[in-house]
Amino acid sequence: MVKKNVVFLFPGQGAQYQGMALDFLNSGSPAVKRLFDEASVIFEKDAEAWLRDSDTDTLKRTDVSQPVITLANLAAAAFLGEQGYVPAACAGFSLGEYAALVCCGVLEAADCFRLVKARGEAMQKTADRLRTEGGDAAPGMAAVIGIDPKQVEELIAGWSAAGLKDLYAANINSPKQVSVSGTSAALAEAETRFKEAGAKRVIRLQVAGPFHSPLMADSVENFRPALEAVTFHDPLVPLYSNVTGKLVGSGEEAKRLALLQITSPVRWVEEEAAIASAGGFEACLEAGPGKVLQGLWKDSASTVDGSEIPCYAAGTVEDIKKLEEV
Repeated sequence: MVKKNVVFLFPGQGAQYQGMALDFLNSGSPAVKRLFDEASVIFEKDAEAWLRDSDTDTLKRTDVSQPVITLANLAAAAFLGEQGYVPAACAGFSLGEYAALVCCGVLEAADCFRLVKARGEAMQKTADRLRTEGGDAAPGMAAVIGIDPKQVEELIAGWSAAGLKDLYAANINSPKQVSVSGTSAALAEAETRFKEAGAKRVIRLQVAGPFHSPLMADSVENFRPALEAVTFHDPLVPLYSNVTGKLVGSGEEAKRLALLQITSPVRWVEEEAAIASAGGFEACLEAGPGKVLQGLWKDSASTVDGSEIPCYAAGTVEDIKKLEEV
């Protein structure tokens, strides 16, 4: 594996599992130990115990998953750095973008931890309000499988113009899959319509709220004070944006996009295409828990000069040791 010509990709919510990243801590890594100590102070919790003892339902809470996934992502990046891997570019899926901001020099780790704590709390507050208002019919998300992203967005635009409100394309995951956000009524109606339009499946997702949609707008205002208190530096390493699907040009732009990201769709397919077309990267590494981004990368078949860029797991000590064999 060429260690200095790789792209770090950081996963977002949904990738978490009990005990993630503890192998990095138990490896004796000084950099990971510093991250855990810093996170414990800022989160006002023993980070090691939080990761070890939180069950699946607890980890699904947005105010829990955002801090712990970010810590796990940064632990993976820190361990990779100690093994000699240096990112030539970074991108993060949704929440994963915060770890990317750190690895590109835009944020200090401590500021990142403060932001994801505040962001998670703001989004959980919105999710709780929506659930209270909606009861059993709370807003949420669904995965639409088998229709390409452009068609999904065109269908939603047409239905919205014809009167179907509160349905939004949220995560443009791959050429085969788009996640949509909406009210319970909008999602129920959309399931029928998407299937009539050729979708193979429409699957309701077990998430806390209708993320990456205007339904989360009050989270923006609740998060804004924390964001405004933090300095964003210009990227030292190429950084790709969820909101635009393109490179981030400055710290000022990164800060502006951090607010927009809460209510804007994640344009992951466009980010993958931009990474692939940049040229020169040998591989992508999924630096964090799970293997979702590897699957999305494969679905997009991202290529440079006709040769597929591989994407490898780098979310555990074992994963990273295996990279030596590539």
